[in-house]
Amino acid sequence: MKKLKETYGDEIAIRWRSYELRPAGSPPIPEEYRQRIEQNRPVLYARMKQDHDVDLKSGPFGIDSRPSLIIEKYAEAQDKGEIFHDVTQAAYWLEGRDISDPIELRQLMHQAELDPAQYEAALSNSEYAEEVDFDVAQAREYGLDGVPALVFDNKYLVMGAQPYQTLANAVEKLKTEN
Repeated sequence: MKKLKETYGDEIAIRWRSYELRPAGSPPIPEEYRQRIEQNRPVLYARMKQDHDVDLKSGPFGIDSRPSLIIEKYAEAQDKGEIFHDVTQAAYWLEGRDISDPIELRQLMHQAELDPAQYEAALSNSEYAEEVDFDVAQAREYGLDGVPALVFDNKYLVMGAQPYQTLANAVEKLKTEN
């Protein structure tokens, strides 16, 4: 996404939406599914290294991401959404941190130039929770059931971790249509 932004600059706008892989009340993850995910991690890591020159070290699997999603909505309201998103994604995917941990989230707020003392107030703000719920409902309407999922101009869906050129092709196709 950073490379897309570098290449296309103001021609594209990136808007991150909330998505919960394991919302509250979900049944337990079947052990065979968990094992399959763990077995496929090396393949994902190798692909990310090959396609994007990124060394993944993902955080714990099956955590409750909702608090981080709500804090991200708070960050957006403070014009710090993009930086909070970036530090949170790096913490989870590159540093292996548990972004469901309140201590970690407060540290990420600090990194994003947000006041960690606002953590509890942000989490208890129903407006931010409703924004997360809206995003999740919209994903269901689109039929999305995994991440990443990129929707370009409400026309083109790109599912999964794809090479840069796949994303650039979607942008180029939109440019020729407009």
